[in-house]
Amino acid sequence: MSPALGPYLAVFAARFQLVLQYRAAAMAGFATQCWWGALKIMIYAAFFAGASGPQPISFAHTVTYTWLGQGFLAFLPWNADPEISEMVRSGAVAYERLRPVDTYAWWFARAMAWSVARVAPRAALMFVLAALILPVVGLGPWSLHLPASPGAAMLFAVSMAGVALVSAAMTVLLDIVVAATLTDRGANILASAFVNVFSGAIIPLALFPQWMIPGLRLSPFAGLVDTPFRIWFGELAGAPALGAIALQLFWALALAGLGWLWLGRTMNRLQVQGG
Repeated sequence: MSPALGPYLAVFAARFQLVLQYRAAAMAGFATQCWWGALKIMIYAAFFAGASGPQPISFAHTVTYTWLGQGFLAFLPWNADPEISEMVRSGAVAYERLRPVDTYAWWFARAMAWSVARVAPRAALMFVLAALILPVVGLGPWSLHLPASPGAAMLFAVSMAGVALVSAAMTVLLDIVVAATLTDRGANILASAFVNVFSGAIIPLALFPQWMIPGLRLSPFAGLVDTPFRIWFGELAGAPALGAIALQLFWALALAGLGWLWLGRTMNRLQVQGG
């Protein structure tokens, strides 16, 4: 391991362990996500029951899409990092410039640890409930179906790594907006709306108007939800799946490059008042 990576791996490990300690928050989040998942599936059940013709996505895939969405919900970059937002409010963000590390890479590692640590326990619990317990209690049609094949499972794991990268890059962009505007309210409100709608977190992108779908699936938001979930149930396989993963990585690099340049300019112009 390169010594240059040491500080970033250290802050990742420290933040990951810190966030993972909040077990009550993880359980509360899991319970909330179960409730909303069940509510969304009931709505979809009514929709498919009343549909007059075939739909672009089956009910079984929609249910799987919903449970996956609830399990990996914490990957969605709705908000700036709350600790960085607090540093901006207090003026302590100025100390970030004194660290002998690259500020962007430091914030990126923090953002990734924050999201991964919140996702890990909730996703594990969601899999146990939706994939194992629901079929046993007679709710098979409402359960999370396993990946279409072992190959799909492996590609899904690679795609989820892409999700973590894109999510962290977007979170740091929100952090930069907070540092530039000195408030997190506007950034968080706008991010929540865009991420929820255009990632497929509320409605699968397959159910959007057909003319919108190609453009939506080229956006960075699709790489947060739609891409890995379609790989899970086999809609994306082989070369198309690899192409979708490559698009995730492209957006991760593009957003990271933009963030690195923007953060440098923002920090050079940063003014801190107080005393």
